[in-house]
Parts: sequence; C-alpha cells; structure tokens
Amino acid sequence: MDTPGWSLAHLDSVLAAMAGPSAVARADQATAVEALVEQRRRVLVVQATGWGKSAVYWGATSALRAQGAGPTIVISPLLALMRDQIAAAYAAGLRAATVNSTNFDDWQRFFDALAADTLDLLLVSPERLANPRFERVALPLLARAGLLVIDEAHCISDWGFDFRPDYQRISGLLLRLAPQTPVLATTATANARVADDVARQLGSETLVLRGPLARSSLRLSVVPGLDGVGRAAWVAEALAGLPGSGIVYSLTVDAAHTLADFLRAQGHAVAAYTGRTPADERERIEAGLKANELKAVVATSALGMGYDKPDLGFCVHVGSPDSPIAYYQQVGRAGRALDTAVGVLLQAADVEAGIWEYFATAAIPDPRAADRLLAALGEADGPMTVPALESASGLRRGRLEALLKSLRVDGAVDRQDEGWVATGAPWRYDQDKYEGVVEARRREHALMRDYARGARCLMQILTEALDDPEAGRCGRCSVCTGELPDPGLQPGRAALEAARAHLRGRDVVVEPRKLWPTGTSGRRGRITGAHEGRAVCFAQDAAWPELVAELSGPDAPASSQLRQALIEVLARFAPTWPERPVAVVAMPGGCPVRAGSMAEHVAVAGRLPLARCLAPGPLPAEDRESSARARVEALDAAIRLTEPPPAGPLLLVADTSRTGWAVTVAAARLRQAGATAVIPLVGHLLP
Repeated sequence: MDTPGWSLAHLDSVLAAMAGPSAVARADQATAVEALVEQRRRVLVVQATGWGKSAVYWGATSALRAQGAGPTIVISPLLALMRDQIAAAYAAGLRAATVNSTNFDDWQRFFDALAADTLDLLLVSPERLANPRFERVALPLLARAGLLVIDEAHCISDWGFDFRPDYQRISGLLLRLAPQTPVLATTATANARVADDVARQLGSETLVLRGPLARSSLRLSVVPGLDGVGRAAWVAEALAGLPGSGIVYSLTVDAAHTLADFLRAQGHAVAAYTGRTPADERERIEAGLKANELKAVVATSALGMGYDKPDLGFCVHVGSPDSPIAYYQQVGRAGRALDTAVGVLLQAADVEAGIWEYFATAAIPDPRAADRLLAALGEADGPMTVPALESASGLRRGRLEALLKSLRVDGAVDRQDEGWVATGAPWRYDQDKYEGVVEARRREHALMRDYARGARCLMQILTEALDDPEAGRCGRCSVCTGELPDPGLQPGRAALEAARAHLRGRDVVVEPRKLWPTGTSGRRGRITGAHEGRAVCFAQDAAWPELVAELSGPDAPASSQLRQALIEVLARFAPTWPERPVAVVAMPGGCPVRAGSMAEHVAVAGRLPLARCLAPGPLPAEDRESSARARVEALDAAIRLTEPPPAGPLLLVADTSRTGWAVTVAAARLRQAGATAVIPLVGHLLP
C-alpha cells in the first residue's frame, strides 16, 4: 500500500486544477482522502457549502485509479450538479460521464466504456437506480467499482429535509459492492439526527467528519411585512444595487415565471428556471448566470443542490422554504469565493403555510391508498402499467407514482419492463415512524417562523438547526446590526404601482384537457371543442389577495372588484377568440349565487343572452387524490342539461376550477347538445 503522502498528492493536484496552484488541502479533506484510499473505509463528510467536498472524491478517485481500482460511481441528485461535476472532473484530469433522464441514447456507450475500464467516473441520478434497464445492465458492473460516492446524502434519511424514496435504493447498491470498497457520503445540510441516521445506514465503522457550518461571507437579512406586490417591487428595486449576479428563489413554478416576467419588464436581465424548464434551456440559463450575462435567475428549488458559481453575489428568497436546513442549503449558493455576499428573505406568510404543510406529508405513503394499490396488483394476471393501475386503484397519477416508489423501496412491489408487479412480501404502515417525521418537519416550520421574525441572530438559528456545536451570533446579519439592503423595509411607490399593474395584467391561462382518462365509461380518445380559457387569479395570487379571499369564502354575489376584474380579463382575452360567443352560461357548483352573478354581469357587459341550460346544484369535489377517471365519471353523473344550449360558441363562467375536469365535462355536455365551442372564464384557478 502506498504512503498517505502519495495519495494526498492526488488531492493537491485536484485542488490546483480546481482552485489554482496556491490552493491548500483542508485537514478534513486530507483525512477523508486518506481514509478512503489507504484504509478503504466508509466516510461521511458534513461540511459547509463551498467547503470543497467534491475535491475529496476527485482526489480519492485519482489516487484509487492510479492504484488500479475500478471507476468511481457518484449518486448525484440534480442535472445542474451533474453538469458542474462533469466539468470539474475533466479539469482534474478524470474521464467522466453521466446517466440521467436526458441522455438515454448515450447510456449503452457509457456502459460499454465502464466495461472496458475507460471511464474513471460515472455520475448517476438516484431515479436511474429504479430503471429496469439500468439495473439489469449497469449494476453488475458496479460490483467492481473502486469508490461509491453518495452526494447530498441527507436525501437518504427519512429525517432529512429533502428525503427521496429513490435514494433509499442505495442500501441495495451497497450490498453489491465488493468487500472493502470505500464509500463516501457528503452533505452540507444534515443535523445530528440525520447525520447519525446516514452513518448508521453506511455501517457501524463509518468515519464522520463534521465541521463548523457558519458562513462568514454571508450577510443575512429578513424583510418582513410585505404583501405579494410589495415583494415583487422590492426585488425589482434591489436588483439595481445587489452585488454581482445571483438567484431569486420562489416557492412555486407559477410565482417564478410571474416574477421573472415582471423583472424583465422593468429592464433586468433575468430568466426563470423551474422543474419544468427543458434540459437544454436549463443548461443555457446556468451558463448565462455563470458568465454574469444574467443579473439573476428566478428559480424554484430545482436550481439548488450542487449548482456551483463561487462568485454568486446574492440569494433573495421570495417566500421561505419550510426548513432552516433547506434555507441554509439554498442561501449557501452565494459567496463561496467572495468576502461578502447577500442573503435576503422576504417573508410570504400568506402563501407559505399551505405549501409547507403539503411538503410535510407529500413523501409519506397513505396506508389506505397502499392497500388499494396492492389489491389491484394482487388481482392482476401480470405486470400492470401506470395508466392501468391509475384506473384500477382510483389514485391520481402523481400520488400513484410516489406510492409505487415507496412500496418498491420497502420490497412490496417491483418494476419490470412490462409494468409493475406485487412481490408478495408483506407491507406494514409504520405509523410511529411517519408521525415522528411529520412532527419533526413541523418543528422545523416553527424554526423558520422564528427566523422570519428575527427572533435572534439569523446565522445562529440556521447553524443551531444543523446542530453545529460552534453556533453563535454572527455579528453581520440584520438582527445583529439592524441594517437592511436597499430598499430597506419598503420599496418606493413607483415600484409598487408598476408591480401591481404588471401582476394584474398578466394572463392566467386555463389549459383545455386534451384526452379523456383511460377506461372512462362513455368517454374515450381526444377531447374536441374545448377552447383555451382565462382566469382572473391563480392560487395565492400576489396581485389579487382580496379576490382570492372572496372566491375562497362563502357564497355571495360577486363584488364590484371581481366584476370589474372579469371585464378586464375579457378585454384582453376576446381578440384571441375564433368567433364571438352567442351566449353566456353559468357553471353549476357549490357557489351558485356567486357564479350566477358573475355570468350575469359578463352577459350584460357583452350584450349577450344568459343561457340557463346547465342544471344548478353542487358537484363532486375536484380533489387531487382520486384518479382522473373517477373524477370524470362522478362529474358526468352530476352535470345535466335543463334545455338545449344556443347553437354556436358559448362563454362558460365558473367561480373556481381546480383540475379542469368539471369545466371539461360541462363543455362536453354543451357540445353534444349543439354548442360549436365552449370558452371557459374562471374567477379563481386553484393549484
């Protein structure tokens, strides 16, 4: 075996390639590389963002490959992280490739390179571990891996803020490794409970290297009390003075696009980046931010773990993540190679609570749904596809897919090329465990509320949440100094007026449903005649808090503000119609007074007749837990015509719409009875 000095020379060369010839290895970097290369141990590294965790696995890979070991396998969660790591690996003189959802056609070439030992390193997204083709072809090759790296290892733990069921498949991967294969797990966002859980899963002899997590370059601030319009205006004014380029985080996809549109209208070079952004566009945006061609990227958490821009000057959060650990991970993108960087939280208490509660329970299996799913698989003659399972179980697609992942990790189901099968293994809902997870997440919610109201030093709250033994007052944050970045507590009147006008003038599109759900009685194939619609407001709309409250409240006639907003939406929408409607129809539902007054006002303003051809009455709830087929069949039974509609296009007015299926079924009824098209106009489009 070579001496420690020999293996650490590889770390020095990697650091020189990544950070320049003057870069010096940190003590724990050297300890980790020595443990991996010389002792072939399992190591967990918990260190601050920007500390240099990736240098550990590049240095260890370089040394192990020089000794003749097999390639390194890196489990890495995000495409942005993979792209940066591929570039860093080549800079360090390593041959690297990645297997993920965007490069399926390249998989075999990379598998062949692994078999020929011409790759030093393969990066794999955790979702690929559940892919039958990857499992069949690639996993046997992993038995000769020289090093396994689990990046963002907090995702392994049920207690981690970003727990992912696919990550738990790594425990099976550990069993496939040859004895004495070293394993490295890294994260910046693990408190003591999560770190202990990850170390336990790695093995009792795991070496844990944990350092101080406070970031001396970050100046943290909280700006309280702004409504949605105020938050948009604050960001628009702040971008003129914030240093360099940075990231503006939003809680939802819609909020990210809306804010980016407004900031562009104010002359700022920004782009929106979410989980729905195409892969090639993501890469272009990441490159534009790195080159400082963009002042900011307005992003959801999709731009988070692993994005590496050492000179990122600021992170502004328009609304808070649900965990101080998640917030630390995101704000820690800033200031890695700067003396000073800015981190600002604009609290959004009006939208945070519902989003936080959703994510507290989103990854937890529903035992009743699991029983329905397992029963459907147990009665099947063979493997079942996801659409077939959706139809048989009555579960909506997103919930079904998440549940399949959890049950597969627990060994109750398995995925084959033809579909899903039950394994016959018993499955039990661990109530105590999941109740404990939810309670832990709600405690983190309380800590974030403390942070948002500045209960004490902001950096201290974050580092205490991470169980940093060196947590203490930073002396730099807005709580410690009493200072805020410009524009301070309140943006100027002109910025507020511009934000309000822009946000109220945007088009909230009601997308038509394209296909009837598989297996729906009496409905099949493509849906015809449904026109794109418009809504006044969407979700917790920043521009219309009063209307959101009204449309969520008890049934009553539409307010003057709602009636005026409907007319303003129609004025923008009407020029896009292929034909002018011949009548207005009110959508039935739980608020007939409101929907009726909305439809009547639109009819009077447009000088159109109000056709009372849909039978009034409540409709089945448009919940998102049941399958689309179950929703459509229930609505089909409830929506009835009282008289034939006028021949021609109709304007269908609804107070709210959630899934779009109620409007779609009503439109189908009207079309079958003679309407040539149905154009939806909705007060509140719910998420």
